[in-house]
Amino acid sequence: MMRSQVPGNGPGIVTLRAVVLGCLAVTFALPMVAVVVLALNPGVVSALVGRDVLQAAINSAVTAGVSGLLATLIGAGLAVLLDRTDVRGRRHLRLLYFSPFLVPPFIGAIAWLSLLGPSGDITQAVSGLVGSSEPVFSLYGPVGITALLTIHSYPAAYIIISASLRRVPTSLEEAARLAGAGRLRTLRDVTLPLIRPALIATFTLTAVSNLSDFGIPAILGLPVRYYTLSTLIYKYLVSSVLDNPLQVVAAIGLVLLLVAVIAVLVQRRLSRSVQFEADGGAPPAIELGRSRTPVSVVSWAVAAVIALFPLIALLNQSLIPAPGVPLTWQTMTFSNFTDAIAYPGALNGIINSVVLSISAALICGILGLAIGSLITRTRSRTNVLMDLASTLPQSIPGLVIGVGWIIAGIWVGLYNTSWVILLAYVTAFVAFVVQSVRAPLAAASDSMEEAARISGASAVRAMIDISWRSALPAAAAGALLVALTAVRELTISVLLAAPGTRTLGVVIFDLQQSGDFSAAASLSLLVVIVGLLGLGVVASRGDGVDQSAQKAVRSYVNN
Repeated sequence: MMRSQVPGNGPGIVTLRAVVLGCLAVTFALPMVAVVVLALNPGVVSALVGRDVLQAAINSAVTAGVSGLLATLIGAGLAVLLDRTDVRGRRHLRLLYFSPFLVPPFIGAIAWLSLLGPSGDITQAVSGLVGSSEPVFSLYGPVGITALLTIHSYPAAYIIISASLRRVPTSLEEAARLAGAGRLRTLRDVTLPLIRPALIATFTLTAVSNLSDFGIPAILGLPVRYYTLSTLIYKYLVSSVLDNPLQVVAAIGLVLLLVAVIAVLVQRRLSRSVQFEADGGAPPAIELGRSRTPVSVVSWAVAAVIALFPLIALLNQSLIPAPGVPLTWQTMTFSNFTDAIAYPGALNGIINSVVLSISAALICGILGLAIGSLITRTRSRTNVLMDLASTLPQSIPGLVIGVGWIIAGIWVGLYNTSWVILLAYVTAFVAFVVQSVRAPLAAASDSMEEAARISGASAVRAMIDISWRSALPAAAAGALLVALTAVRELTISVLLAAPGTRTLGVVIFDLQQSGDFSAAASLSLLVVIVGLLGLGVVASRGDGVDQSAQKAVRSYVNN
């Protein structure tokens, strides 16, 4: 049954819409306009074509392009392996392979560096085996950056490709089977060509996302002076290399913004090029036959390495007195945790992150619920505008949002305050809640709201008492994801944080850059544990938020 929408011209609805549009003007339009206005300065052209910027652009294109391609290939392979074959333990394998997406990239870089860095356990072991006094390999530089960008982006590629794979009509595959093709040939000649647009779209979005990543290039590139666009922006802002760094930074941000918009347009165009509706349920799994056991063993071994090694490495690094010292009962120490807390500004950073993440979650929860209600429950020409302004930041690099709020913060007098970080978090994460509440609000019946209106309630009161109440579990799940994401965020925070407003992510980054690897690993381990526990709560079934939580987690993944 089609659900009718309420015209958006009631007095209460008009007021609510005006408030929401005003909030979006502040959180979205202001920073984006700031980037564009400051970037459109003829004087920045010479800086953009300078040697440093061009080299950083080449480095970014190489690391992002190669990692995007590898992530797409790995995601496609996992989609086929986990969704179309009878490999053993597919459900638990999915969880293991998905784990890198739940760990902040910069923390993942710290973890892998403790294994494969110059003084890493694996590096030292291999160097000893070959009889070399120098490290035989190192994660520092483009190879390590590309590898870790791939590891932390392939889960998103898998999610996108897997969804496309499930939409392929089984009738087409059955027709190929009836014509004599085997399952593998059907997969190769029918299924994969049909999802080619999804593969291209996945590569585009993954490459653009990796293009603006800050954490991994900063941890693995700055020590060896290998700069990408994101780390070059950081260098310009924290040093006095340029006379007018903000103009150059804004110009770089505008370029990244245009690239992101083009990527979104490409993705939407490709998603419309082929539209499928699954018509017969999931096709029978491809039987691996004699290869099932060896394929399963290899799959489980690789998944265990990817999922468990970083956690083990962080734990090991947290319990040893110094890098390179073997972990034994005699060398084990918990002083790194206390040293990390005692680090100047660490406790303040933890408090700032907790306060900012909770505040952002509350604001995003209320604002996202209001936006979702207006775009699903009312009719207005501004609905499309509100939808785009709230969800487009999912596709805009966090680097651009951070640069925008640097400029906007200076304009409105909030620069170097916690307020500008909070506003940037709302800009970046309100889409979590909007995407979470959209489905339950759209599916809600109008009859109860109409009954409330007949009883004398205003349109806004009926919406709040009926629709908002039904969507509260979804809004709560989305808000929790906002808090979990904001409390460990780095890209935006590192650009906006001042000495008194540093966040937890910035403190960990500073510890790593200052050479206190054990303390950085200790705080990183705590962040990972809290994040995994929090996401487990969101994704768990029960407490009345099961379906809403699942939708919120999918929104988190799609971001």
